[in-house]
Amino acid sequence: MAGAEVFDPTDFPVPTLVPLNDIHLEVFEAGQQNAGNPIVLCHGWPEHAFSWRYQVPALVAAGYHVIVPNQRGYGNSTRPTETTAYDIRYLTNDLAALLDHYGYRDATFVGHDWGAMVVWGLALMHPARINRLINLSLPYQERGVIPWIELMEQMFGVDHYFVHFNRKPGVADKVLSDNTHRFLRNLYRQNVPPQEPEAGMFLINLAKAEIPLGDPLMSDLELEVFVSAFESTGFTGSINWYRNLDRNWQILADIDPVIRHRSLMIYGDQDAIPKSKNLTQFVPRVDVANLDCGHWIQQEKPEETNLMILKWLRQNPV
Repeated sequence: MAGAEVFDPTDFPVPTLVPLNDIHLEVFEAGQQNAGNPIVLCHGWPEHAFSWRYQVPALVAAGYHVIVPNQRGYGNSTRPTETTAYDIRYLTNDLAALLDHYGYRDATFVGHDWGAMVVWGLALMHPARINRLINLSLPYQERGVIPWIELMEQMFGVDHYFVHFNRKPGVADKVLSDNTHRFLRNLYRQNVPPQEPEAGMFLINLAKAEIPLGDPLMSDLELEVFVSAFESTGFTGSINWYRNLDRNWQILADIDPVIRHRSLMIYGDQDAIPKSKNLTQFVPRVDVANLDCGHWIQQEKPEETNLMILKWLRQNPV
């Protein structure tokens, strides 16, 4: 492993199942002695609450009550069978209900990748439930005049994975489930050299590739947490988040698109996700920071991420 340290999975909090909104969320909680100062960490795809393993102890030491859910479709959380049960209304309502469960009016929210998309959505749909927000990797996505999947198909073609997930439902789900360990081993890499685009859907290619590129992001023990979770659940619940993008576009039609919360956006300079050129137009109170890493920011650069987050939180008190 190319990282500086290895996290022992047994050191991660023991989860509880929290009933809310007719489902259950598997929630990992730490720092209960800091009740009254909540921070909620929201994972991306194809991840797990465990992706925040390096941030939890640092935030507890800084005085936070840390709440880390496996969101619907992931881990031991409920996986509804209806595709529409994963739209932005359900995902943000889950986070609002999670605060209700703990008796909090609001909290600081931190999101990565798809978790960032949900945190941006929470700020739009339930603005009173967020006091500050920090998002990693995925900047605010302007709604625009064309539905997101239609736009991506026009720009990137039918093999772009967002489009493929929507236009060919079930195909990627099966390939990824049939090759869970190989897919996640090949995906969770760092220092990956630039490659020419391949024909076909790149995630399917990645799931079938015999030899991974770059360096492993985590130890075998850490990787096994992700592998065992997706071997148990499959990928359909999590991919259904993508299958609601155009539905989300419709839901957000009449909502004020400007986020007025104090915000921090952290980019990985080597991330394939482009940086926003108009972020301050929609998030006027945002600070922007960068780390020299790829997409898996908080796992690839845990110490640097922690320092950046904690410094910003101190400088922007509730």
